[in-house]
Amino acid sequence: MSPTTERRLTSDAMIASTADPGARTVQAPLGHALLRAAEADPRIVGLSADLAKYTDMHILRDALPDRFYQMGMAEQVMMGAAAGLALEGFVPFASTYSVFATRRAYDFLCLDIAEPGLNVNVVAALPGLTTGYGPSHQATDDIAMLRAIPGLTVVDPCDSVDIEQAVPQLIAHEGPTYTRILRGAVPTVLDEYDYTFQLGRASLLRDGEDVLFISSGLMTERALRAAELLENDRIGAAVLHNATVKPLDVDAVLEAVGPDRRVYVLENHSVVGGLFESVASELLRRGVSRKVTPIALPDAFLDAGALPTLNDRYGVSIDRIVARVRAEQ
Repeated sequence: MSPTTERRLTSDAMIASTADPGARTVQAPLGHALLRAAEADPRIVGLSADLAKYTDMHILRDALPDRFYQMGMAEQVMMGAAAGLALEGFVPFASTYSVFATRRAYDFLCLDIAEPGLNVNVVAALPGLTTGYGPSHQATDDIAMLRAIPGLTVVDPCDSVDIEQAVPQLIAHEGPTYTRILRGAVPTVLDEYDYTFQLGRASLLRDGEDVLFISSGLMTERALRAAELLENDRIGAAVLHNATVKPLDVDAVLEAVGPDRRVYVLENHSVVGGLFESVASELLRRGVSRKVTPIALPDAFLDAGALPTLNDRYGVSIDRIVARVRAEQ
């Protein structure tokens, strides 16, 4: 292994951005959107479990230090404090990594925040396979855990456009939310598709006769790029982006599925309990008999390593998506 390759693999394992080299990006879109909102609305406050710099909450912290609470490495305490702030009329944004917001603080998120229906917004970085650190930091099961909490809205943004437009709607939404944020240099993708984020609504970004990609989060960007490559084989691929995973926009899914297209569900999450199972169960519930194929992470603890290698290994890279559709056409 050459020194150059060794440096690349190390940096890929610790990557802070999902953007490809040369891609259009926006730096810390969550932090800047939250600061703009907070400057206009004194109810907005930020909390962090010792990870402000790594969840882009440092933008709010540095500009409005009196509206920021550093809770230390105590996610349960952070959730309880956010609940208390909400009860006093504030609109808290509580930030940490996805694994810590869910695996460590589930009971507090469920009973302190969701059960009373408080307006607390949990913003969680490193969703799914966005780090090479291994199972301790790869939140491949967060949606599966949180879909079962009544009244909790789950958001999985694709890019900087989604994140920036989501923040005002999360503030206005009455009730708890959980958003899987992308941090650092976040790709800008959806501005090319006449797209506007609407909480609770899916959006058909492109049409195609042969294949339908139903996707959320960063997998929507990969679905769009895969669809462009499939055009070379005269395979028309539609892309339905679900920025809101719960509640699922069932009407949009039913309309997009149609009678003939092969349906794939793409998600940066375990094949168990996420968008794929949500889509499949809703189709069955409504008597729609269609094969739905998941392109998702396996039901396994994932390896540590370089992200490009891991994306290929687990079948969620653009090349692997295209190859699979071509093989099944």
